[in-house]
Amino acid sequence: MRPTLLALLLLAPLAASAQSVDRGRLLYANHCIECHATQMHWREGRLARDWDGLRAQVTRWQGNARLQWSAEDIQAVTHYLNETIYRFPRTQAALPPSARPASF
Repeated sequence: MRPTLLALLLLAPLAASAQSVDRGRLLYANHCIECHATQMHWREGRLARDWDGLRAQVTRWQGNARLQWSAEDIQAVTHYLNETIYRFPRTQAALPPSARPASF
């Protein structure tokens, strides 16, 4: 395999991950930040305790706000919050398909 192609294959998940965080940041800034300031995420009574719990809360609140986000939008906001605030470990199942390592 050519080194350039190998480098692209290895870097593609990072680019997809960065795009997901950017999209999540925009969605959060446009729809959530008005009520959910950073302090909301650090409060003692927070409901998100792991990756799945965080995704469940994003799903819950976008539904309460009637935003009709796609699964990709929910994933992007969850990814953004996890990268910037929570830092929960993620399993392979939690990764978007574009960020999963290629299987050979």
